[in-house]
Amino acid sequence: MSVNHLLFLLFFLLTSKTGFSAEISVFVQMGASVQLDIQTQELPEFDDLYWKNDKSENIVKYTNESKKGKLHSSHKDRVYFNNKTFSLTLKNMQKTDSGLYTAVASGESDNNIVTYRVSVIDAVEAPVLTMNSNGSSSDSCTVNFTCRAHELMIDSSYQNNRCSKEEVTSQINTLILDCSQKSIICNHSNPVSWKEDRINITQRCDDNKKNNSKNETDSSFLWPVVALVAVIILICVSVFLYYRHKKGMSMLPHIHSL
Repeated sequence: MSVNHLLFLLFFLLTSKTGFSAEISVFVQMGASVQLDIQTQELPEFDDLYWKNDKSENIVKYTNESKKGKLHSSHKDRVYFNNKTFSLTLKNMQKTDSGLYTAVASGESDNNIVTYRVSVIDAVEAPVLTMNSNGSSSDSCTVNFTCRAHELMIDSSYQNNRCSKEEVTSQINTLILDCSQKSIICNHSNPVSWKEDRINITQRCDDNKKNNSKNETDSSFLWPVVALVAVIILICVSVFLYYRHKKGMSMLPHIHSL
């Protein structure tokens, strides 16, 4: 028998005899609800089935004989138990509700059917996308920008309708920066929520090109004006010098006659 077959047999024996099951991680947003399923179609024979938390509290106890579930008094207003599927729904979750939740089938022995590790977390904060500088010409557009949220930050650039998709993570938070031909997008997410900020890059590039074109147009009109003014000044100075010189020459005979 191969090693893989031996490992599979060992896992099967642990699961069927002792009720061993791996933890299933579940993230829930503050104030939201979560449904915990038993994750199996065939349950072992049992007299009672109950869900408990890591505080050793029986949240609900289902009796096979009566086919009814009884909720713990401290959870009545925030729990729903399905008598047919045996799923447990926890409502209005708070951070203090984070922890382990286990379904146990009790008969001749107790079998752990499934265990959930529930983490109640906040929704992410909105990211901030800022432009640091930009420049455009008739055939290109370059923009430097920063995508920031919480302790995460990405600096990148957009050039000619392209940018490199970048991603950074911190524990359960992810910051992704991406772009299309029209927008630069900064996305902040965790397992329960996401928010984004975006800049319409097409509008920014077009505006910048218009400003550059206007400046070029203004310059094209300005230089002829400057040249014309210079010519006029030069003519005036030349005329002034000419008449001054002529006046000086006309006074020379008078001086000689004296």
